[in-house]
Amino acid sequence: MKKVLFLSGLLTLIFAHNGQAQDKLKNMPGYEQYQKMAPQLRGSVDYGTISANWSDDGSSFQYVKDGKLWKYDVKKKTTEDLGTPPRPERRAWNRPARGRQYASADSPNGQLKAFHKNRNMYISNADGSNVQAITTDGNMENKLKYGIATWVYGEELGQNTAMWWSPDSKKVAFYRFNEQGAKQYYVLLDQLKLYDSLEVMSYPKVGEPNLPVDLMVYDLETEKTTLLDTRGGKSFEDGPLGTYLYGVEWTPDGKELLFHSTNRKQDIMELRAADPVTGKSRTVVREEWLPSFTKNTPEMRWLKDGKRFIWASERTGFNNYYLYNIDGTLEATLTQHPFEVAGIEMVDEKKGELYYMARSGENHMKMQLHRVRLDGTKDTRLTDPAYNHSVTISPDGKYFIDIAQTHNIPPFTNLVDNKGKVVAELAKSDISKFEQLGFKKVEAFTFTAADGKTELHGLLHFPSNFDPNKKYPLILANYGGPATNEFRETFTLPNPLTEYGFLVVDVDGRNVRGRGKRMLDEIYGKLGQVEMDDFAEGIKSLYNRPYFDKNRVGVYGTSYGGTTAATCLLRHPDVFHAAVANSAVTDWRYYDNIYTERYMNLLENNLEGYEKFSLMNQADKLQGEIMIFFGTSDNNVHPQNSLAFIDALQKARKSFEVQIGPDQGHTAMDSERMMEFFIEHLVMKNGMALELKR
Repeated sequence: MKKVLFLSGLLTLIFAHNGQAQDKLKNMPGYEQYQKMAPQLRGSVDYGTISANWSDDGSSFQYVKDGKLWKYDVKKKTTEDLGTPPRPERRAWNRPARGRQYASADSPNGQLKAFHKNRNMYISNADGSNVQAITTDGNMENKLKYGIATWVYGEELGQNTAMWWSPDSKKVAFYRFNEQGAKQYYVLLDQLKLYDSLEVMSYPKVGEPNLPVDLMVYDLETEKTTLLDTRGGKSFEDGPLGTYLYGVEWTPDGKELLFHSTNRKQDIMELRAADPVTGKSRTVVREEWLPSFTKNTPEMRWLKDGKRFIWASERTGFNNYYLYNIDGTLEATLTQHPFEVAGIEMVDEKKGELYYMARSGENHMKMQLHRVRLDGTKDTRLTDPAYNHSVTISPDGKYFIDIAQTHNIPPFTNLVDNKGKVVAELAKSDISKFEQLGFKKVEAFTFTAADGKTELHGLLHFPSNFDPNKKYPLILANYGGPATNEFRETFTLPNPLTEYGFLVVDVDGRNVRGRGKRMLDEIYGKLGQVEMDDFAEGIKSLYNRPYFDKNRVGVYGTSYGGTTAATCLLRHPDVFHAAVANSAVTDWRYYDNIYTERYMNLLENNLEGYEKFSLMNQADKLQGEIMIFFGTSDNNVHPQNSLAFIDALQKARKSFEVQIGPDQGHTAMDSERMMEFFIEHLVMKNGMALELKR
């Protein structure tokens, strides 16, 4: 460990060696217990889950269990041993890097390939022969590029491709981006080599100009390229929509190209359809949620006629299903729940029924299977609301395989008929080894949010040698971003970090996913404030537990979790005493505009919210201990976030530690170094009592 003293603060630079215990940690309390117990945790439960493959007629299903392939006959209720299961096919993992797009796209008929190269679009035979240029004007001078998107489109809008073939393989749609005038960010790479290199990114940050984007279609028969009217005849600058174009797909009949179009604030979103020949477009579905933001890519499922589709919308404040025609007609409101629908399982068009999951259990994390007619009548819940369910429905809709569980009840699998009656018990979990080893189940608890009225949830993890007569330090392990969940109702193993002698807790705030749009709106424009205050309340709700030492509380996380860790420490120094902040956003103005403006509003509309969050503006509030980690090649949360925070802490004359990941990207420090930090500051606090073993 090398310490470097700066005039304005104490900065400790520690370089990790992943996979190896830190020198100090090996001699610290809890290390031997962790080494003994943590490796045994993962294999301590034999899970009673079945991953089934139904036969086409629904009469039977196959599954792998205990290294064998089994066949279950539904009518006979018998199980047949089919012997050794076939080896799964090895598939090459060739997905693009995070935030990037595929370099090529194969035509549906398998004869052609579209690809981008040197900022232009090309078509060739599948084997790469007979290359023809679709565009020729893309170059570094005019900053045009075709058939490729940007990192933020991949990261925030899910665009892992930038070219789309029509079903008949006669047309291909693709992006055109204009990077003229775009501000670029430079990420240093290969700094451990003799000569480093540079990644140059068009990365629009909050308040900065967006890249003009268009959709174009090339017709192989006419050899013509059509620019689609994606903004109702308006330019990129003055159109209310069309700032972001994404979610691109052809209609099943290939007559129109569908895409999602939003404004920059992202409070209006339209599903639009464009004629690939004339370029004219029309609105199919329009969504507005002016108090905050719309969902960028709602769930959508086509019916067999290729004209109707099921569409999910939050327009009532809760996610519900609607049946639309491609001409824009709303044919039926399928659900009208005061809770969230959460995924289409099957559409039985012969019977005119939709099977879907919904958050209608005893709490929002206990998913239930529902069935409703395609006219919106006879909505029926088919599962027990006391459990969280995941299902696999037979092709004929007569049965479903149901895996049920909660946070503290391990999964069990049943065969259930379409009336909700259990037909057969298929598998149960065995936790005898878990119990013999002394591992403790996690405990769910509820508490009241900082608003004094909203009930929230958390999970508390205990070490295997937990003694209620002792006092334990606690660590909050939260991600904490918008529309995420820490509390869950899947069987949850205790966090192995407890074996170092800690309690570990996961806490939901009003950032929680699945409880309706209006609750999520409470964090709008206030990231780093509302949810952090709720996390603090979650910790305070445990103060009455005699085994919890409220004066020794840590928090850690990565990405938004790193933001959570640093913000909790600064905003609530009375609650949190040590933090490890990995790859943290420290000022929302440093992050990309698509994600940030969706939740924080535009900079000109909410400067106060941006200023209140900035960790640089809170650096002088640091009272506890903090470890900052960042990768020098992070192209997601750029190193400037951590560097600016370090600079502010130095200027505030605060003592802190830093760990750097040379040539590492968006990641976290070695967990053993993290625990060395927490043990040092939360177990051996003030150099008292517990000393290093010699």
